[in-house]
Amino acid sequence: MPRFYLTTPIYYVNDLPHLGHAYTMVNADAISRWHRLSGDEVLFVTGTDEHGLKVARAAEQNGMTPQEWTDRMSKQFVEAWEQLEISNDRFVRTTDPRHHAAVAELLGRIYANGYIRLDSYRGPYCVGCEAYYTPEELVNGNCPVHAIPADEVEEENYFFELSRFGDRLLRWYKDNPNAVMPESKRNEAIGFIRGGLKDISITRTSIDWGVKVPWDHSHVFYVWYDALVNYATAIGFGEDDTSFSTWWPAVHHLIGKDILRFHCVWWPAMCMAAGIDPPGNIFVHGWLLVGGEKMAKSKLNQVRPADLAQEIGVDALRYHLLRDTPLGPDGDFTYEGVVTRYNADLANTLGNLFSRVAAVVASKCGGLGPAPTAGGRLAHEAERACETCRSAWERFAPHEALEAAWKLLRETNAELEAAEPWKKEPGTDVDGVLGDALEVLRIVAILASPAMPVACSELWRRMGLQGTPLDARFPRDTRWGGYPGGLTVERGSPLFPRKQTAPDIR
Repeated sequence: MPRFYLTTPIYYVNDLPHLGHAYTMVNADAISRWHRLSGDEVLFVTGTDEHGLKVARAAEQNGMTPQEWTDRMSKQFVEAWEQLEISNDRFVRTTDPRHHAAVAELLGRIYANGYIRLDSYRGPYCVGCEAYYTPEELVNGNCPVHAIPADEVEEENYFFELSRFGDRLLRWYKDNPNAVMPESKRNEAIGFIRGGLKDISITRTSIDWGVKVPWDHSHVFYVWYDALVNYATAIGFGEDDTSFSTWWPAVHHLIGKDILRFHCVWWPAMCMAAGIDPPGNIFVHGWLLVGGEKMAKSKLNQVRPADLAQEIGVDALRYHLLRDTPLGPDGDFTYEGVVTRYNADLANTLGNLFSRVAAVVASKCGGLGPAPTAGGRLAHEAERACETCRSAWERFAPHEALEAAWKLLRETNAELEAAEPWKKEPGTDVDGVLGDALEVLRIVAILASPAMPVACSELWRRMGLQGTPLDARFPRDTRWGGYPGGLTVERGSPLFPRKQTAPDIR
């Protein structure tokens, strides 16, 4: 059985989750669900990043200890992902003692292998990024991500000798052309390496809220070097060698473009220095923009996923995030876009198809759904849709997979319009077109279940099918002819009632 280990970034707990975080999570969840549907052994991991200066300051501003603050905020992320039907298998907290042990083990190996030295550092530092920058990387003296002035920091630190890994990293990129995707982000990482790598500070003495350096307890690890190790912590690094060796070759990191250099340069070099293989694949996606700007906790352009989900429904929100913003480039979020997509694809195409089929089954077939025909145009279109979906999900392209499924629904609506079964007397012609439409709905319920697990399960139930589409296996259960016929089809209220205006959640 193939293994698939997918990770998201771990989210910083200085504030509540926003829709930008939800965009990453819903994509990761849907991709994980697809691989489970395909019969893979899946491990899907997320978590919270709980150390560093930002967290310590946020705790102080709220009259709490850092641990009290992180306990409170981590719970907010757990609850947010539960509300969005996120199916992660594990949740890593960097304050967990198991994580501290894994960090000490991995960084300890790097130190023992001679790649860490003690020195002093002076230079620009952005508290928002928890990252050092060179003067050349600043924009008019400001952080290139947060557009705020960088602090000038000087202290004695331990340094990771990243400069020694330039050639090894370039060889790794050459030997592993799919290590970083898409190609534009791979080229960006390679360009950064070719521009020359400098040794980087990995510890702090000015704060104590972090993982203690095992060979020098007067230092704590810089939060990024602590956080990156979470991907190894989750699968037992330093504690369960069998688990780590089982899952690490199957790892896929899904990250945003603002943390590319940490994951695509620093992290592979750290793995090399510790004597383990670099990650197998890193997929870098763009930002979900609001008014052309990145959604951020420091700005007033945040959208709370729980608020939006309450207005349009969890599955509708998941569908919008997957369908309208392809992984890779930036995407622009608008309330009007949410409602337009909802009405076009969910209310009209999917919801209306089922509603019309259920109504005609009730009036012409005594409420019992007919079996599909042996083959025909829709059977051929369904086969094509299944193959397109398979390819798209495996390439981290959920938008293409959903478009293929909805193209099949549109084709079915067209067949229904041409046949007009509601005008005919009960009989073979009516049975055939209705049976084919029900079979398409059954197949689409499986294909779309990674995106909309609850709505697809409800559709499945209304068609009289046992279990849920989440129990199905691809491709076995998407082959034409699986709808048995003779099942009670429940009309019920509309699956997706039309929305008249954009949700008022601002």
